[in-house]
Amino acid sequence: MRPPTTWLALSLSLLFTPAAMALSEFGIEGMGVVSTKANESQATISPDGQRIVWASDRPGGSGGWDLWQARLVEGRWQDPQPLGINSARDERDPAYSPDGRWLYFASDRSGGRGGFDLYRSAVAADGSVGKPEPLAGLNTRDDERSPAVRPDGLMLLFARNGKQGQGGFDLYRADVQANGFGAAQALPKPLNSAADELGATWLDNRGALAFTRAAESTSQVWVVGCDYAQAAVPLGLSFNTADGQTGSPVVDWNKPGEMVVSGQARSPRAGGLDLYRLKKPAPACGGEITARATTPRAAARTVPR
Repeated sequence: MRPPTTWLALSLSLLFTPAAMALSEFGIEGMGVVSTKANESQATISPDGQRIVWASDRPGGSGGWDLWQARLVEGRWQDPQPLGINSARDERDPAYSPDGRWLYFASDRSGGRGGFDLYRSAVAADGSVGKPEPLAGLNTRDDERSPAVRPDGLMLLFARNGKQGQGGFDLYRADVQANGFGAAQALPKPLNSAADELGATWLDNRGALAFTRAAESTSQVWVVGCDYAQAAVPLGLSFNTADGQTGSPVVDWNKPGEMVVSGQARSPRAGGLDLYRLKKPAPACGGEITARATTPRAAARTVPR
């Protein structure tokens, strides 16, 4: 539900002040429309830049966490609506495919293999999504979360909490094939660790990743180059701290040099977990990782979205 107009106008006017621009190293995504007083855990933008889909526990959906969509109208995200594919259970981790043909997500809806399973829905030309279909070759009795297709469309990344892993959720990859997906293969140590690794996004076709590493009630975004033998490093963002809650990085297919993360900044802030836009890190293959966040950006670019 959209907040009162006066509250939204006041929030936006505060973010347009020189002080806010000078202090912010990032931009909040869609204040009052996408980022609200509720929790928003992950967002994905369509390749044409006209739609954003995100997961939220706000009221007005089908129950629990739901997927919501807003349209770009006159440079701003507007008209937030729950997607028709939501169920009475949880829908999480939305991710458009790079070509915009599919919307991937995870759900613990009835009829699955067990716990959370992976699904995808075909995306029509008008942005509507079709009936969800399970990724039958990848879903198991364990939990599968956070599906993400590589920029070239040839590889799917996801998380699984099976007993064969390093501990908790681990990251897996599988080839995208004409008739489905190849066998899932776990990414190696030390990338997969005793903590939970999930909520990941491909940074390039060589294998570089930004991913979430979580333990108990904390989470942090890390970055690793295509050589997974190299140690991952935390993303250089002020609120991406070891004792905070930051995660769910997703590259914007419409602006591949940028990505959106979920977190709790001091300011700008809309409510619980909000969505923030920042520059995509540029890790190297077998070298030093450049994982600094974006420099201050003009509010006119970051705030309306």
